[in-house]
Amino acid sequence: MLLEVENLRTQIRLRSATIRAVDGISLTLSAGETLGLVGESGCGKSMTAMSIMRLLPPGGEITGGSVRLNGRDLVALPDSQMRQVRGDEIAMVFQDPMTSLNPTMTIGDQIAEPLRIHRKQSRSDALQRAAELLGMVGMPRPSERLKDYPHHLSGGLRQRAVIAMALACEPKLLIADEPTTALDVTIQDQILTLLGKLTAELGMGLLLITHDMGVIASRTERVMVMYAGRIVESAATGAMFRAARHPYSRALLASVPDLKTDKTKQLASIPGLPPDLAHPPAACRFAPRCQYAQPDCEQEDPRLRGDDLQHQFACFHPVQPDAEPGSQLGPVATAVSRPRVQPGSEQGDPLLVVDHAVKEFPVTKGALQRRSGSVKAVSDVSVEVSKGETFGLVGESGCGKTTLGRLIMGLERADSGTIRFDGADLSRLRGENLRRQRRHLQLMFQDPYSSLDPRMRVGSILREPLIAQNIGSRKDRERRIRNLLGEVGLSAAAADLYPHEFSGGQRQRIGLARALILEPALIVADEPVSALDVSIQAQILNLMKRLQSERDLTYVLISHDLSVVRYLADRVGVMYLGKLVETGTAAEVYERPAHPYTEGLLRSIPEPDPVKTRTVGEVAISGELPSPVTPPSGCRFRTRCPRAQNICAEQEPPMRAFHTASHRAACHFPLQTAMPGSGPEVMATAPVPAEEQRTP
Repeated sequence: MLLEVENLRTQIRLRSATIRAVDGISLTLSAGETLGLVGESGCGKSMTAMSIMRLLPPGGEITGGSVRLNGRDLVALPDSQMRQVRGDEIAMVFQDPMTSLNPTMTIGDQIAEPLRIHRKQSRSDALQRAAELLGMVGMPRPSERLKDYPHHLSGGLRQRAVIAMALACEPKLLIADEPTTALDVTIQDQILTLLGKLTAELGMGLLLITHDMGVIASRTERVMVMYAGRIVESAATGAMFRAARHPYSRALLASVPDLKTDKTKQLASIPGLPPDLAHPPAACRFAPRCQYAQPDCEQEDPRLRGDDLQHQFACFHPVQPDAEPGSQLGPVATAVSRPRVQPGSEQGDPLLVVDHAVKEFPVTKGALQRRSGSVKAVSDVSVEVSKGETFGLVGESGCGKTTLGRLIMGLERADSGTIRFDGADLSRLRGENLRRQRRHLQLMFQDPYSSLDPRMRVGSILREPLIAQNIGSRKDRERRIRNLLGEVGLSAAAADLYPHEFSGGQRQRIGLARALILEPALIVADEPVSALDVSIQAQILNLMKRLQSERDLTYVLISHDLSVVRYLADRVGVMYLGKLVETGTAAEVYERPAHPYTEGLLRSIPEPDPVKTRTVGEVAISGELPSPVTPPSGCRFRTRCPRAQNICAEQEPPMRAFHTASHRAACHFPLQTAMPGSGPEVMATAPVPAEEQRTP
C-alpha cells in the first residue's frame, strides 16, 4: 500500500477556540490509483491534504494518528527529513496556480528548483529536464516557455507549469487540491486527462480533492465523502453513484445540475450549514440538516459500517439503495413556469438589442506607449433578449463574454454598433440620462466578497444605491431593505453585519439583493455560482429562478459551466474569440449542436455518471485559445477544429439557420444540415498556408 492514513486528527488553535479540522479519518491509496475526496467547503478536505504534507497553518498541529508512505510514518519524521520528502516523494498541485507560483522567478527556474535541491542537478541539466517536463504536460513550445514569468501564461498553461513542477522528481504520491475549479471546462478537461494519463504512465497514487461530482465520476476509481472533519462514506466510484447510502452523499449527488435535469423543477439542496468545528456536535454531525434524523442520531455518534468492507457509511438510518436521489430532502417543488416572449414575436419588442457591437482595447509598448495593436474583445456581435427570458452566454475565458456584459451595462462603450435597452440607445446617453437608465440594469458579480465594501454593513451597502437614485424616504428604504433580505433568504439582522461575517453562499445572496434593490428589469449575472459548493450553488440557482418568476426579471447569464446554463437559460449564445459562433434555444444548442466548438464544449463537461467515461488521453478540444490581438484569419476556431479545411483560412463563415430560424451557427462544415436558402454552401479548394495550418 502506497499511502495509509489511520485515525488522523488535526487541530488549529486560534485565540478564542480550537478547531478540530480533521477528526479521526482513515484512508488508503495504492500506486497507480486515483482516490477522490469530496465534500463541501470547510469539511476538512484541504486540511487533510495539508496534514499529509505537514504544511499546516500557524496554530495547526497533528494531535493523533499516523500517515504512512510506503510504511514510513511521516508524522514522526523530524522537520529536516520531512523537507526531503516534500517535492521528492510527495508533491501537491494547488487550486490557484497564480498564488502557488513565484511571480519573481521564471517558469524554468521554478521547475528546476526541486531538481537542484533533491537531485543535486546543475542548473543547465535541471533546465533541460524542465523543458522535457513542460513538453510532457502538453505545454506548447516548452523551451521558449522556460524564460516566461507566470503572468505571461494563461490559466491553463500556469496549471500545466504547476503540474510539471510537482512531477519534477517523479513523486510516488501526487495530491491535487481543486486543480481545475477556476478553469474553463475545456482546460479542465485537458488538465484532468493529463493527470489521469500521467498517473497511469508513472504509477503514481493520485489523491484528487474536489467538490465537483462530475470530476469524481469520470476521473476516480474510489471516492470518500467527507463532512465536518470526518469520513461519512467510502466506496468504489460506481457503487457510490449507483447506490450512495449516507444522506449527505445522496444530497450532494442530487444538488448537481446536469444536461438532463428537469428545468421545471427546483434543484434539491441541503438546508442549513455545516457545524462549527470549534464546537462540533457530540452525536451525528449531519443530523441537524438531515430529514432522516431520528432521536438516536442526536444521542450517539455513528461509526463507519456496512455489510461490504468496500462500501462503508457512518449512518444509523441509511438511504435505501433503490431510493431516488434527493428523496431524503423531501419533495422537490415545481418551479413556477410561464410562457416566454420570443424575440421578434408579436407579443412585444425585445427588451435588449445588441446590434453589430465591436469593442477593441489598445495594446501599447515602449516608453511613449505607442499603440502596437489591439485586443479584439468583441467582434461584430448581435443579440436580442426578450423581457422575462434568460439568455445564457458560454465560452472559454478570453472569448469576450464579460466584455459583452460590460457593454450591455454601459460600463464600456462600443467602438461601433449599437446597444438598445427598452428602446433607448445606451451609446447615445450621457450624464444624468445614462444614470437614470442604469437603474434598470444591474450586475451580479462572480466574487461577491470583492464586490462588497468590507467597511460597510450590509444595510449600508443596500441603502447606497437607493440614496444615489433618490428613491423613497428613510423609512421606505429601511422597509425595502428588510423585505428584500427576507426574499433572498436572509434575516433582517443581516443588515447590521459586515460581509466577512457571512459564508460564501450568504454573500452571494447579498450580491443578488444588491442587484435587486433598485427593482431592475435586467440583471447581467457574471459567473454567479462558479466559486460555490454544489449544495450552495443549488440554493442560489433556485433563488434566481424563483425571483425571476416573481419579479418578471430578465437575465443575461455569463458562465463557463454549461450544466448551469442548461438549467437556467431559455436561449444560449456560444462565443469564441470575440465572435458569436452559435445561438439558439437551450434545447437546440445542447441536443443538436451545429458548430464543432459547441460540440467540443459539451463533450468536455464532466458528467456525474461513472459509466460515461472517455478513454485515457482523449481530449474534447485540444490546444490553447489563440491571441485575441492576432486572431486567425477566416474562421477563428479553425486552428483547433478537427473539421477545418482550406476554405476556413480564407473566408469567414456566415451565420446560417439549422432546423429552425432561431438556431443559427457560423461554420463552413457544420455538424448539422443547414436550412435551404439560409446561406451559401462551400467547398475547400486552396491549401492552407503552412504557417497557418492547425496544430495536431
